[in-house]
Amino acid sequence: MHPILARAERLASYLAAWLVVAVLLAAVLTRQGLTWIEALALLLPICLVYAFVCLSAWYVCRATPLTTSGVMRVLGSSGLAAVIASGVWIGLERTWSTVLDALPGLGVSTAKYETHEPLLFAAGVLLFLLALTVHYLLLAFEFAREAERRQLQLEVLAREAELRALRAQLDPHFLYNSLNSISALTAVDPAGARRMCMLLADFLRDTLNVSSRDQIPLAEELALTDRFLGIEQVRFGERLQVERHVDAAAARCRVPPLLLQPLVENAVTHGIAGLLEGGVIRLDVARQQGRLSIAIENPRDADTPPPVRRGVGLDNVRQRLTAMFGGDARLETRADPGRFRVELALPCFTDE
Repeated sequence: MHPILARAERLASYLAAWLVVAVLLAAVLTRQGLTWIEALALLLPICLVYAFVCLSAWYVCRATPLTTSGVMRVLGSSGLAAVIASGVWIGLERTWSTVLDALPGLGVSTAKYETHEPLLFAAGVLLFLLALTVHYLLLAFEFAREAERRQLQLEVLAREAELRALRAQLDPHFLYNSLNSISALTAVDPAGARRMCMLLADFLRDTLNVSSRDQIPLAEELALTDRFLGIEQVRFGERLQVERHVDAAAARCRVPPLLLQPLVENAVTHGIAGLLEGGVIRLDVARQQGRLSIAIENPRDADTPPPVRRGVGLDNVRQRLTAMFGGDARLETRADPGRFRVELALPCFTDE
């Protein structure tokens, strides 16, 4: 649809501009011998009609876009369209002047108007060329906005593809570690291995339920984390203890699914597993001023230097946060003697 006709306020502004044009042309004709009444009686109606004729410049511009059409083609089509439109303008002038000539009381004649037709024809050409210029600008604006919309759409699709790839990367990594744990238990604790298989099945079922969603409430994410820790507690028994301090207001914040599981898995694999006496994994969650803060802290062997690379978990979470929130989210780690801490900060969005 024509951009000016698409909205009533645009059309009103456009017609108001043409009323100004009619008054300016009338002022010119008054200097050529016409009175203001004669000039306005002629120009006001035909200018309003010609305003709609000039809307056809939009289709001329679309047929000969500046980006793909040659200069000669653009100039030729624009000049031809302007001459044709101005011919229509003169036709309107003659028709309306005949009507005015027939009206009693005005005292005007067609012959009096005909002496000004060369000036009106030139004005019609210039006005249509001006309309072409305006419509080329509108078309350029429309193309720029469409290009921006396509770029944003491509960025969204790329981000969604990246998130799906990163989320899919977690599944084989977690399964690999879990199946290794089950394999180790089958020889020493068959009942524990069976219990771990059942817990793993429950966890995977819940994971499938949330895997198609971009974000879930933190309360659901914490429930998934509890299921994962339940699996690991079958393996480690009393060596694995968990302390949770969760702000009730934070439970409604929406986070990417499986955001905490790889971090807790790191705490178990690189912390608890390396300590004969085990230890406590501490999870702190707080919400303040529209931000969500999450901290996971675990003990580690103070005599063992932290590995250069701590597996895919930290990298995966960092990349997912960047893909979803850009620079508005961060993940930081701190390794102290005997302790390792991961801190996340991200925007808190809720359904409210």
